[in-house]
Amino acid sequence: MSDATWIDPQLFPHPACELAVSGGTMRYVDVGKGAPLVFVHGTPTWSFLYRRLIAAHADQYRCVAPDNIGFGRSDKPVDWGYQFADHSRNLEQLINTLDLRDITLVVHDLGGPIGLRYALDHPERIRGLLIMNTVLWPMVGEFAPPAVGRMLAGPIGRWLYLRANFSARILLTQVYADRKKLTPQIHRHYRDAFATPDDRHGTFAFVQQIAAGTPALAELWARREILQRIPTTLVWGMRDPAFGPKYLARWREILPTAPVLEVADCGHFPQEEAPEQVSGALRQLLARTAPAAVLPA
Repeated sequence: MSDATWIDPQLFPHPACELAVSGGTMRYVDVGKGAPLVFVHGTPTWSFLYRRLIAAHADQYRCVAPDNIGFGRSDKPVDWGYQFADHSRNLEQLINTLDLRDITLVVHDLGGPIGLRYALDHPERIRGLLIMNTVLWPMVGEFAPPAVGRMLAGPIGRWLYLRANFSARILLTQVYADRKKLTPQIHRHYRDAFATPDDRHGTFAFVQQIAAGTPALAELWARREILQRIPTTLVWGMRDPAFGPKYLARWREILPTAPVLEVADCGHFPQEEAPEQVSGALRQLLARTAPAAVLPA
């Protein structure tokens, strides 16, 4: 809900804007002025994940951070598709509605396939990319999910995800390198976003797609060379048990000239464990892609 009582306004003071999209009402942050920064989250997170980056950049840039349908303050229907392409279409609708151009796109986790589809479809609107701990290719072969991942996509996983809030309550804690940084106050903002079993279908849909090898990513992977035209920085939590160093190695193959920030003591969430370093990498990307100054005649 837009006025969620589980949100501490000291940590996340941003009011929720609203847009009617497929699946219901998408709520999003829209603060600051200037060239737009668009932040796309994965699972089981929401725009709260980017609060420190928003705070660091909203004085110079327009920071737009949607909550995907099924997450955060957005609606959480029980009977929606929740496929990557569904989320991508909603993101495109938001960007078109706000008429955003010259976008620096920041993606993480399964927000990668969601946001990067937009970049592949509309590279002319993208000024730069900041890519963190994500994937763009079918998860088969050496990237195939382990047996436990396939198990979680079945009846046992359905019970764990929907009844026990397994993704936000348990899995989230397992992908931090330093769990002390996931304080009870911060954890509550992720856990309580999925208050009831009916709120959790979005998280379960993502694990089902991962267990299936994400064949929907094949179409994105086939167009990966488009990303080589866009200035990109890679930021990677190197102690990520989900999208670890071998994923970064594949990204280096795709984008061999992209600057890389390896955060050695960080897990899956650089935004939470190393926000200052992520913010610094974003500043460098923005400086690198800044329009050339127009000299007076």
